[in-house]
Amino acid sequence: MALTRLRGFQDQIGADARAVALVEECARTVAERYAINEIRIPLLERIELYERSSGETSDVVQKQLYRVPRSPESQGAGDQVLRPEGTPGVIRAYIEAGLDRSDPEQRFFYSGPMFRYERPQKGRFRQFNQFGVEIFGRADAACDAELMIMVDEFRRALGLEVEFEINSLGDGNCRPAFRAALLEWGRAHLDELCEDCHQRLERNPLRLLDCKNDAKLAAGAPRSSDYLCDPCRKHFATVEELLTQAGVPYVVNPRLVRGLDYYTRTTFEAVSKAVGAQSAVVAGGRYDGLIEALGGAAVAGTGFAIGVERIAIALDASRVRSKSAPDVALIAMGEAAAIRAMALAQTIRAARLRVEMLSPERGLKALLRRADKIGAHYALIMGENELARGVVQMRDLSASTQREVAIDAVAAELAAAAAAPRG
Repeated sequence: MALTRLRGFQDQIGADARAVALVEECARTVAERYAINEIRIPLLERIELYERSSGETSDVVQKQLYRVPRSPESQGAGDQVLRPEGTPGVIRAYIEAGLDRSDPEQRFFYSGPMFRYERPQKGRFRQFNQFGVEIFGRADAACDAELMIMVDEFRRALGLEVEFEINSLGDGNCRPAFRAALLEWGRAHLDELCEDCHQRLERNPLRLLDCKNDAKLAAGAPRSSDYLCDPCRKHFATVEELLTQAGVPYVVNPRLVRGLDYYTRTTFEAVSKAVGAQSAVVAGGRYDGLIEALGGAAVAGTGFAIGVERIAIALDASRVRSKSAPDVALIAMGEAAAIRAMALAQTIRAARLRVEMLSPERGLKALLRRADKIGAHYALIMGENELARGVVQMRDLSASTQREVAIDAVAAELAAAAAAPRG
């Protein structure tokens, strides 16, 4: 039997791996500019963490958890699962460190793999990477807006086109009335709802609104905006005003409820047409009350998560390949040239350029074809003649031009060429 990867998992090779790394690097850079500190949490958690956060009736807990068999020494412990999302684990760490009481206002970002057992499709895998931000101790609308402004800065840095969709689900004062109205509406349309929505109706009627099968029907369902109390209405209006002032385009989507039970007030998604049916590439919102529900103090919370692979799919493929390709392919003809080329490669790398040394055992034409195949911008050719004169042949592979450059000047020439815009 051939050994192949498991269904729903993927290998990321070359440009695919580089695209994922590019998304993570950009997100990290933006988060650090917003004075957000890194947190690292375990892959393995107790199942109770997600039963109490995502909700025992949520699809995550009911259908998607990867359970891990307990070891003999863990007798008496509850089921253990691979983390399906980042927020509950970050909150658990925050509470366990005592920060919810000693220093509640905290700003964290996390990055890493998550696991959900679900039907694989474009942009949705059973192992996937998330980059997330969680802010604790801030109940104000400005914090919600700042998160979306941060996401907008991130997508602009990558050159992505996305559309922001926002909504408000209300809070503990007004949300029950909205839930009751949805429940009544769902019961009245029971014969028209799909089988999945029959199951959702009594457990969590808000999930009726994000069902893809019943989207047309749900367009006539009650809207949360009609049930918001005055404080929630003011909170949402402030979010809208701040986004408008910051130049972040958005639309209000009354069907946006998110798939997890813990969201309150502001919810948002950034959607892209480039990733198929799973169009949300960033999603988040406010979850006041969740920290207290997990055993902590009554601290407000809000955050978002970036679907790293989904963003990578949306990136322009040629641009990612260009960033993955070496700046220089170094071709040394002969043993003496190979020794000198090794030192030259280190000098060029010290200038923060990417160098790939090609095999000295192949002919020049074959090596130039290889340099072109790997997408190198330049080929540096050094043989005995060049070595004797202290020069290299510097070939611009896209322009098919070539000139001699002194070995000692190569790194500076390449750095200047890399800084200049390429046509």
